[in-house]
Amino acid sequence: MKRPAAPAPPPIRKQRTIVFARLPPGQVPEAAAYLSSLEQLLVEPREQAREVGVAYDLRQHSLQELESSLEDRGHHLDNTLLSKMVRALIHYVEETQLHNLQTPTRPLKRSQSEAYTHAWERHPHGDHDDTPPEWREYK
Repeated sequence: MKRPAAPAPPPIRKQRTIVFARLPPGQVPEAAAYLSSLEQLLVEPREQAREVGVAYDLRQHSLQELESSLEDRGHHLDNTLLSKMVRALIHYVEETQLHNLQTPTRPLKRSQSEAYTHAWERHPHGDHDDTPPEWREYK
């Protein structure tokens, strides 16, 4: 008998903004055209703000991958301190999320929890009183 197929994991949707440097001019339409050619990527060019909005599934793309592919094609990203810090934070968060998705879940088995309970009962801790019960109730 075949087991039913596991359901596909839900997508991890991300919406990011890629900001470009002032020079050279005309980067936004070129970058938007290139990014539009990639599969499973929604692109929204914003020429007045020198940026491109992108929406993607983290399992398919990452911001770091998109930015490095744009830089490889000759585009210049905004290099202000704030932009660099925001990009570094987003790269770290996405990398951590992807790493955590690959980590197998370890369910706590009943035998493991019982082992911890028994070990705690045998461990001398502050709740233990060696006084015999008849002496504790002496009045």
